[in-house]
Amino acid sequence: MTSLNQPFLDNYWQDSFNLKQHLQEFLQLDSETLETRLKAGQQQMAELGHKDFDWEEASTFYRDKVGEAYLFELGAWHLTSHDYIGDTLRLISDHAQGRVLDFGGGIGTHTIGAALCPQVEQVIYCDINPVNHEFVYSRVKQMGLNEKIFFCHEIPPKETFDTIISFDVLEHLPDPSQQMLDFHQALTPEGKIILNWYFFKGFNQEYPFHNDDPKVVDTFFRTIQTNFLEVFHPHYLTARCYRKWV
Repeated sequence: MTSLNQPFLDNYWQDSFNLKQHLQEFLQLDSETLETRLKAGQQQMAELGHKDFDWEEASTFYRDKVGEAYLFELGAWHLTSHDYIGDTLRLISDHAQGRVLDFGGGIGTHTIGAALCPQVEQVIYCDINPVNHEFVYSRVKQMGLNEKIFFCHEIPPKETFDTIISFDVLEHLPDPSQQMLDFHQALTPEGKIILNWYFFKGFNQEYPFHNDDPKVVDTFFRTIQTNFLEVFHPHYLTARCYRKWV
């Protein structure tokens, strides 16, 4: 049931779950330097992608090469898209329940939002970037959610989840269709999956690490359409909600 009355998300609407302060403390930066780094975040990631990104070494790029740079790009996106991210949290609160997997959890905003939902019992934050892990763990601890949120670098084998969320991740994978099949296997029979994608390198090639191969994209949509049924939601978002096709 969809509702705008979600007081457990009030802290997000105030200050994005205190994101700026969390970044400033974790990175030990003064506020002026943080603002400068946030403004340069996307450009820095684009330059790094053009220089070092290789699809055969994609995991290594995100795990070992992006370092703190990804925090600034993600932080800037979440702060400048405050209302949009807020609506994704509303979508999560509408459907998330039980045991939740946040795949490619980034800076942790969606993980935190899911953990605050009363109907959610546990959230598994999954990301291959060790810097992201450290940052999100520090956020979770400060917010008193460390007993509800657990951390992993890969989806635990043979684990199942009542809800899977994954935002701005699939376009970074060499085989997003296989990831959808992995999600299908990990999702409980009545579970739901909430995700989005952006198979586009940008009008000015600002996203060199996004997969836009037409064959990959075609296969991805066929995989979704043969394995999942879309669940309508009223929010104006690129994110979609699905359940298993039975």
